[in-house]
Amino acid sequence: MPAVSKGDGMRGLAVFISDIRNCKSKEAEIKRINKELANIRSKFKGDKALDGYSKKKYVCKLLFIFLLGHDIDFGHMEAVNLLSSNKYTEKQIGYLFISVLVNSNSELIRLINNGIKNDLSSRNPTFMCLALHCIANVGSREMAEAFAGEIPRILVAGDTMDSVKQSAALCLLRLYKTSPDLVLMGEWTSRVVHLLNDQHMGVVTAAISLITCLSQKNPDEFKTCVSLAVSRLSRIVSSASTDLQDYTYYFVPAPWLSCKLLRLLQCYPPPEDGAVKGRLVECLETILNKAQEPPKSKKVQHSNAKNAILFEAIALIIHYDSEPNLLVRACNQLGQFLQHRETNLRYLALESMCTLASSEFSHEAVKTHIETVINALKTERDVSVRQRAADLLYAMCDRSNAKQIVAEMLSYLETADYSIREEMVLKVAILAEKYAVDYSWYVDTILNLIRIAGDYVSEEVWYRVIQIVINRDDVQGYAAKTVFEALQAPACHENMVKVGGYILGEFGNLIAGDPRSSPLVQFNLLHSKFHLCSVPTRALLLSAYIKFINLFPETKSTIQEVLRSDSQIRNSDVELQQRAVEYLKLSSIASTDVLATVLEEMPPFPERESSILAKLKKKKGPGAVSSTEQEDGKREGGELNGGGERGADSTIAASNASTPSPSADLLGLRSSGPVSAAPPSAGSLLVDVFSEAGPAAPAAAVNDDGFLRDLEPPTESSDSLLAEGPGDSDSAPPSVVSEDPAPPMPQSDELLHKFVCKSNGVLFENQLLQIGVKSEYRQNLGRMYLFYGNKTSVQFVSFSTSVTYTGELQSQLNVQTKPVEPLVEGGAQVQQVINIECLTDFSDAPLLNIKFRYGGALQNLTLKLPVTVNKFFQPTEMVSHDFFQRWKQLSQPQQEAQKIFKASHGMDKEVLKGKLLGLGMALLENVDPNPENFVCAGVIQTKAQQVGCLLRLEPNAQAQSGEQMYRLTLRSSKDTVSKRLCDLLAEQF
Repeated sequence: MPAVSKGDGMRGLAVFISDIRNCKSKEAEIKRINKELANIRSKFKGDKALDGYSKKKYVCKLLFIFLLGHDIDFGHMEAVNLLSSNKYTEKQIGYLFISVLVNSNSELIRLINNGIKNDLSSRNPTFMCLALHCIANVGSREMAEAFAGEIPRILVAGDTMDSVKQSAALCLLRLYKTSPDLVLMGEWTSRVVHLLNDQHMGVVTAAISLITCLSQKNPDEFKTCVSLAVSRLSRIVSSASTDLQDYTYYFVPAPWLSCKLLRLLQCYPPPEDGAVKGRLVECLETILNKAQEPPKSKKVQHSNAKNAILFEAIALIIHYDSEPNLLVRACNQLGQFLQHRETNLRYLALESMCTLASSEFSHEAVKTHIETVINALKTERDVSVRQRAADLLYAMCDRSNAKQIVAEMLSYLETADYSIREEMVLKVAILAEKYAVDYSWYVDTILNLIRIAGDYVSEEVWYRVIQIVINRDDVQGYAAKTVFEALQAPACHENMVKVGGYILGEFGNLIAGDPRSSPLVQFNLLHSKFHLCSVPTRALLLSAYIKFINLFPETKSTIQEVLRSDSQIRNSDVELQQRAVEYLKLSSIASTDVLATVLEEMPPFPERESSILAKLKKKKGPGAVSSTEQEDGKREGGELNGGGERGADSTIAASNASTPSPSADLLGLRSSGPVSAAPPSAGSLLVDVFSEAGPAAPAAAVNDDGFLRDLEPPTESSDSLLAEGPGDSDSAPPSVVSEDPAPPMPQSDELLHKFVCKSNGVLFENQLLQIGVKSEYRQNLGRMYLFYGNKTSVQFVSFSTSVTYTGELQSQLNVQTKPVEPLVEGGAQVQQVINIECLTDFSDAPLLNIKFRYGGALQNLTLKLPVTVNKFFQPTEMVSHDFFQRWKQLSQPQQEAQKIFKASHGMDKEVLKGKLLGLGMALLENVDPNPENFVCAGVIQTKAQQVGCLLRLEPNAQAQSGEQMYRLTLRSSKDTVSKRLCDLLAEQF
C-alpha cells in the first residue's frame, strides 16, 4: 500500500475536528457543523473546478459529520468522481464514502459500478482490493448482479496477487450470503476448492470461509474439499512452530486456519477413503496429545489458541460419533477442564460433555464425572455454568443413577436461580417419569417438586402425574395417601391443591377405611383450602365435591350445604356459579345409578408423548433433547417408563387412539397441546426464504424448519364466521373440479382486517373445513403456511387451491405456491407453503380459491389472502427530536393521510400497544409531548424502494359527542402508502 505523502495530511479536516471537540454545548456543535456544511455546499456549487485534494478533504468532512449522527444529502457525486482518481488516498476516500453513505437503491449505483469495473480490470492490486472491499461492504443485489460472474474469475486466476485473492474470496462470501441465487460457481467449483492447496496461508484462510459456506448449501458439489482439508490440517498439526513462523501465534501454528478446517470437516460425514480417514484420525489424536503437553508459554493467548483447536477437534469427534477411542479420550480431556480455574473453559467442557453423554460409546465415560458435575451445580458462582451442569446431569442420567441425580437436582432447586427453576422442574419431572420403576418414588418426587418449587411447576407437570396415576392401578392408593398427607401442611401450594383435589376425587375411597382419612376428613381438608385458591382451582374442587357425593353418600348433605350457600350459588364468577347450580341439582334429582354413571372414574388416558418432554423441547429449542432420548427405551429395555412391568390392561397403544370427531380443532389453534420439536436445521429459512425446502405437514400446526414458531390461539372466535353447509348432492360428477373460481366471500374483507395486526390464527371455518394461517416476514420477503383441516369423517376428493392476483397486483407482488395433496382424509389436515415477494407497495390482496368435493358435491370458495402492505415493515427506533424533524419533512399534503373515527374496541392502553406492535412498526416511548398519544416509525421494504412511514394516534376519550374518538395521522414518503395504511388501521381500533 503506498505511503501517504505530507500533502495528504488535510490540515483543514484536522482543524474542523478540533473545533468540534472544543464545542462547549450541543448547540455550538450544530452551529459549527451547519457553518461547515454551508461552506462545503458553496465550494461544490462554485464555478471553479475543485482539484482532487480539495474534493477528498470536503468529502472527508462530510463523512465525519455523518458519523457524528447528522444527515448528509449532498456530496455523493463528488465522492463518485474520486473513484476515477489515480491517487490511492483520493480513491480510498471515495470508496469509503460510498460504502458508508450511498444507498443500494441510489441513482448513482450505475456510475459506481462503472468505477468499480474499471478498477477490477486495471490489474493494479491496490485499486482492485479497494473495489472488492467496496462491493463487500455494500453487498447489494445490484452489485451482485454486476460482479458475481467476475469475482470468481479474479479469485482463481493464476496471475492474481495473493492479497487480491484474499479480498476476492471474502467479497464473494459476502455476496453469496446476501444473494445466493446470483453466485453460481459452476465451472469455478473445482478451482476454488483447490485454493486449499495454495502456498499462501492467508489465501487458504480466506478461501476456507467461502468453501465452508458453499459446502453447507451444496455439500455434494464441494465434497472433494474433504481430502484437501485433511491434507492441509495434517501438514499444520505435524509441523513445528518454526515451520509456519509468519502464522504461528504464541507457539501454536496457524490456530485460526486449523479451527476453520475442523469446522469445514463437520459439514461432511467421516471420509469413506480409508487412507484419508486414517490421516484424519491421526491428526485428531495428535491434537489430543498436544493438549496434554505442558504449555510452552504462560500467557493466556497461548492457552486460548491451543484450546480453540482442541474444542473444535472434539466437536468434530462428536460429529462423527464413530471412533470409540477418540470419544472416550475427548471425554477424559473435557473432564480435566471441569475444575479449571477459567470459567469459560468449565462452561465449554460441560456443554461439550452434554453432547458426548448422548453417544453410546462415551456415555459411561461421562458418568464417571458425576460427582464433579454435582459439585459444580452446588458451588459454581456463574449461573450459566450451573445451568450447563444441570443440563449435563440430565443428559448423563440413566436407570443406574436416576435416583441420585433426581435427589441432587431437587436439593439444588431449593436455592436455584429463578431464571432456571422452570427448566429444572421440567427436567426433574421428565427424569422421574422416564426412570420410574417404582412408581411410589415417582409420586413422592413430583409432590416434592410441587412443595419445593410450586410456582415453577407448569400445568403440563401436574397434568402428567395425574395421567400416570390414573393409568396405573398399583400406585393409585399410594398417591391418594401421599397427597392427603401433603395437604395437611399449613402452607400448601395451589398446584398441590389441584393434584390433591383431582386424586382424592377419583381415588379417595382407597384410603377412606382409615378413620384418620375418613370421607368427611378428606372433604374438610380440601374445603379448608378452597377460599385461598384461584377460580380455576375452585372449579376443580367443586368437581371433586360432586365426585365425593358419588364415592361417599354419607357426605351428601354436607356438600349440598356448601353448594347451596350464597357464596357459591350467587358467585360473581359465572363458571363457579354454573358448576354450583348444576352439581346441586344433579345431586338432588339423580338416582344413585345415574350418579354412578355420570360420575364414574376417569378411564385410562391414551399413551402418547409426554407433554412435559414436549414442553422442554419447545422451551430449549432445536437440539435441546438428544435423539438418544427417543432410543433410550431400546437401550434400557424397550419401555419409556422403566421397563415392562406395566400391566397390559392399562397400556393403550398410540395406534388405537380414537379418530378426531368432526368438530375437533384439527389445527391445534384453540388448544395448547404438545408440540413436536424442530430438527437441527432450524433457522436456515431466515436466510433463504425462497428455498425449495419446506416443512413436511405435521400433526399439529408446527413447522420443521424453525422459520416460524408455535401458533398462538386466535383472539377472535371463529364461530361467528359465516358457516357454509355441504353442497347439493346433485352437482357435477365427482371426477374433476373444473368450475371457475367462486367470487370472494362477503366476509373476505372482514377476515383480512383481522390479520392486519397479527400473523397467526384461524382464517376461515365452517362445518366442513378449517383454514389456519402462520406467517413470518423478513424485509421484502415472506413465507406463509396455510393448514387445511378436514373437520368431517369423510374424505375430501380433488382438493386443490390456487392464488390469483390480477391487474396492478401482478407487478406489485410475486407469489409462489406449492401444490397440495388432492386427497384429504377425514379428520386430517394438509399444509401449503406460499412464498411472497413484495416488489413495490400494493393496496389489494391476492385471492385464494379452494375447491374440493365432499360427498360428490363441489365446494368452491374464495377468500382474500391475509397479505397487507404493513407486513413488510421494518421497525425504526427514533428519539423525539429525529421523529418530529422527519415529521416536518413529510409535510406535503399528498404525503399525509388522516382519519377521525369512533373507537370500536374501547381505549385500553395495553390493547392499543399490542395492536400497534403487531402492525410491525417500532412503538416509540416518551416521544410525543402528550403521554396519551402513540407514535410509531417504520420502513416498508420492497424490492424497488424503501418507504419510510410515521404514525401518530391521538385518543380522545372525552370528545364533545360523548363518544370515545381517535385521530389517526400517517405520513410517508409515498402518498399511496399513507392512504392504504390509514384505511387499514382505522378498522383496527
